[in-house]
Amino acid sequence: MNDSSTGGYLSPAAATPPEEDLELDRLLSQMVRGISGLPAGAVRPRWQPTTPKQPPNPDENWCAIGISDQTPDASPAILHDPAGDGRDIYWRHQDIELLCTFYGGQAKMRAQALADGVGIPQNREALGLREMAVIGTGPIRAVPELVNNVWVRRYDVVIFLRRKISRTYSVLNLLSAETTTHTEAGGAVVDSVP
Repeated sequence: MNDSSTGGYLSPAAATPPEEDLELDRLLSQMVRGISGLPAGAVRPRWQPTTPKQPPNPDENWCAIGISDQTPDASPAILHDPAGDGRDIYWRHQDIELLCTFYGGQAKMRAQALADGVGIPQNREALGLREMAVIGTGPIRAVPELVNNVWVRRYDVVIFLRRKISRTYSVLNLLSAETTTHTEAGGAVVDSVP
């Protein structure tokens, strides 16, 4: 691990505190499944290395989800914590757009259940434990798909989330410094500050 005494780039002192990649996908999948009432295995990642086949029955209910956008706020806040050797605590907020696409005979009902259900405080608790919150939903859009010459019911809804990103960097306390003060007369005074 590097710290500010080594010079060069600093990486976070802890791996990556906020969920990303598979961990974030799992958290959001559980939320969508739990609120929409879909069974286990019926909420799938939108983008996968190998695209799975759609269920053979066009009335089978399922959902594909994926983060379409992650936007940070204007700038981070950085606070130095002098405890121990010292560290910098970085935090900022990030907006996340989660695109949820529902298929099947109850696609619109499931999309509406999710859009309404994210407003229930108990449904937000799991996100709150991870410093995330639902800030709104977009419209439910009908986007039927033609699959094997059969129109399949499809409804899209975007869930807007916000989360706090916190990271710690090993920026050590400044223990001493040498300073130079220039006087109006053109002289210089070198001083050491412990």
